Amino acid sequence: MALFEYRSVTTAGRLMTGTIEAGDIEQAKSSLSEMGLQVTELEKTKESMAPKSIGHNEFVLFNEQLASLTKAGIPLEQGLRELAQDAGSAKMRSLINGVANDLEQGLPIDQAIQKRQKDFPPLYGLILKSGVETGRLSEMLTNLNRNLQVELRTKRIIIESLTYPAVVLVAAALIVSGLLLFVVPTFGEVLYDMSGGKAGLPFLTEFVLDVSAHVWDFWLGLGIVVGVTVFCWKSLSFNTAGRRTKEHFFRSLPLIGRVFRNGLLARFSECMSVLINAGCTLNDAVELSGQSSSSELLKQDCGILAAQLNEGSNFLEAGMGCKTIPRLFLYSVQLGAQRNELKENLNSLGRMYAAKTFSLQSQMQGLLEPLLIIFLGGTVGTIVLAMFLPMVKMIQVLM
Repeated sequence: MALFEYRSVTTAGRLMTGTIEAGDIEQAKSSLSEMGLQVTELEKTKESMAPKSIGHNEFVLFNEQLASLTKAGIPLEQGLRELAQDAGSAKMRSLINGVANDLEQGLPIDQAIQKRQKDFPPLYGLILKSGVETGRLSEMLTNLNRNLQVELRTKRIIIESLTYPAVVLVAAALIVSGLLLFVVPTFGEVLYDMSGGKAGLPFLTEFVLDVSAHVWDFWLGLGIVVGVTVFCWKSLSFNTAGRRTKEHFFRSLPLIGRVFRNGLLARFSECMSVLINAGCTLNDAVELSGQSSSSELLKQDCGILAAQLNEGSNFLEAGMGCKTIPRLFLYSVQLGAQRNELKENLNSLGRMYAAKTFSLQSQMQGLLEPLLIIFLGGTVGTIVLAMFLPMVKMIQVLM
């Protein structure tokens, strides 16, 4: 199969450009004719390197712009054409134009997105379809964007909090290594003479002097440990059990774990709300929301929960064995289902968990940087103290 670029005119006289995959140029012409397009130009595309996948930030920007366009009442096809003109990359421009072409040819939005499922988040097509059918597309896109920004903000806070201490830590490591390699050994001979030998030195000073004699061994050992740790950590992503282990680790962290849990529940609530709006049953909404999440533990719990719902259990009873879904969530959904207020309850839960996530993110940003700087200051201070302890001891003896 080859890829062909074409220029054509629709039955309404509108100019249309795009690409089509076909075995040869005649098959491409035939396919375009079946779509009701009169071909004016058709040629095979040049071979080129496969374009890179769109980034997370690029998708968030696209989704935010699409929400603004739909809120202004611009038809979806026209809005996509406008967005394609401002796309930051050729890959994104091609994706948007391809979706717009499919819509203009009568293909439903969810099927147009499904054709490009590797480039868009799970259930994105269903979100668009539900928004179009219910007339709440802008609202749904805004909710989705809020949840995507929760993830981006968490990553940004962690990176920003670690960058400055990391730079200082690297600079301090170089300085300390230089001192241990060139200054401390010479200074150590003086300390031995002052203290009457190694036995007369304080334990901390003796430890630092021993470290100075094995600086290269220390860095080599540290490099091996870091390399093995990174390799093992990456290896965990290749199977379900490993991904669950990584998730258990993140959940066990004091503050980061709470950010992770609340952000996950916010996305889960919003996804269930979208699926319920699209006409899914409660058990289907639970199972699909779990499958679209990035959490292996949540997928496992949603599978169990959906199976219990299929057997006739109510939501609260079915979720009693879940480890990742809190009782408050179960109770709220159960009440919503009984009072025919399920959509409203799910939206409220999504807003509540998103608010908790933002609050915890602010706490994390305020704590991470000071803690790392304190740790760095303590390490440097320990080395300095070790060098001065023998002198303090001598002064006390002389006095």
